[in-house]
Amino acid sequence: MYRERGGGGGGGGLRLEMGNVDRKRINDALDKHLERSSPSTSRAFNGKDKQSIFTGAKPPPDHRDSRSASLAENKRSDEESKTDSEESDVSGSDEDDTSWISWFCNLRGNEFFCEVDDDYIQDDFNLCGLSSQVPYYDYALDLILDVESSHGDMFTEEQNELVESAAELLYGLIHVRYILTSKGIATMLEKYKNAEFGRCPRVYCCGQPCLPVGQSDIPRQSTVKIYCPKCEDVYSPRSRFQNNIDGAYFGTTFPHLFLMTYGHLKPQKASQSYAPRVFGFKLHKT
Repeated sequence: MYRERGGGGGGGGLRLEMGNVDRKRINDALDKHLERSSPSTSRAFNGKDKQSIFTGAKPPPDHRDSRSASLAENKRSDEESKTDSEESDVSGSDEDDTSWISWFCNLRGNEFFCEVDDDYIQDDFNLCGLSSQVPYYDYALDLILDVESSHGDMFTEEQNELVESAAELLYGLIHVRYILTSKGIATMLEKYKNAEFGRCPRVYCCGQPCLPVGQSDIPRQSTVKIYCPKCEDVYSPRSRFQNNIDGAYFGTTFPHLFLMTYGHLKPQKASQSYAPRVFGFKLHKT
């Protein structure tokens, strides 16, 4: 059901890829655990896609000289096997060099997330109060920081799935704090300039870049939305994958603190609005 995401490096036993997993069963199990601790949120996220190498079909041997064709075929097969092995080694090496944080932020639907610095996560002061909100806190933290651990061999498959979900929850709660720091806001600035958070769908906002926002700071209340600084309204992201991200991972403060920090980026409020008409006449507001 799960396969290891990388062969080496820290936390290899917990870098797991999701196959055809019963997501409802995972979430139900985590919900039961969270009900015994504190309200929080988690979702079974999609695993990391792995590269597959396919070799083409080989042409039939020349019947005029079956022996020479067979030798040539064997030689070609050996060369292809050697090439496949080398490519697999390179691919495996690349996966080993990828941190859990980079892997998580590059998952489809996680484009709104920025990569939190390891130094920030390793500072216990920045994580104050999170241990009571996240099940399997220590194991989830080790997974995020790529700390080598052998507990994966002792855990059941369901427990490993819970640790994966807990790691996402913990990272989201760390992320919402990090993006309120000067370094975190600067990181999100680059994404804003590239319109990675999407653009306002309102016609009169003329494609104004938006910022991610949550409707609540409490996990499991609502999914992430995008805030338009021009019309000062919120909208759902266009991607259905982003619509599954918890809004508490971005919070209610971020977009407004961001625009206070970079006041020159705040556009003038939209003054033009749509006026409904019937046969060219505006409708009376009654």
